[in-house]
Amino acid sequence: MSNWIIFSIGFLAQMLFSARLITQWFLSEKSKKVETPVLFWKLSLLASVLLFAYGYLREDLAIMLGQFLIYGVYWRNLQIQGEWKNRSIFFKAFVVIFPILILAYIIFFGRLNWEDLIKGERLAPWLIALGIIGQLVYTARFFYQWYYAERNQVSSLPQGFWVLSLIGSSLLLAYGIFRYDPVLISAHFFGGLIYMRDIYLSRNTEVEVKP
Repeated sequence: MSNWIIFSIGFLAQMLFSARLITQWFLSEKSKKVETPVLFWKLSLLASVLLFAYGYLREDLAIMLGQFLIYGVYWRNLQIQGEWKNRSIFFKAFVVIFPILILAYIIFFGRLNWEDLIKGERLAPWLIALGIIGQLVYTARFFYQWYYAERNQVSSLPQGFWVLSLIGSSLLLAYGIFRYDPVLISAHFFGGLIYMRDIYLSRNTEVEVKP
């Protein structure tokens, strides 16, 4: 597959991720507190599928690992918000069936194996480690958010989420620069600006944690 198609898939995924952040940022600025709209989670699910496919096509284990680990958290937040049951049958089908189809293709028709993913495009071990560590930190933000949401039974984005976002995004920006990956560079440079603003907005807007 040609590079322009692969990068188009990656940029489309990041456009959806950016759209969720812009929507969340706009609503937060309007209310002067951190907001968590339903659209944030819907766009997250759609973008995650596309970015996983991009990671596979780029032979990038770090990207694939992050999207694989976090997909269920997006879905769970829609449930906590009581919005999953209100979604259309087409959206539900895409969310449930499309990832299964991608995994089935990789397992039965894909040409990559674990050795290919670990070696990537002949990347240095330290660079692979940087990508994986960055992705794990970046992914950990949603596991923290999931714990926070389950404990409080409210789908919100606490301050710790934004702190982990900024740290993980900074590591992935460095990884993207070393990999000459325009998708990662553009996404995490722009995202870092919003994360810093949300850290400021979230200082006084977290709900009280239940004992």
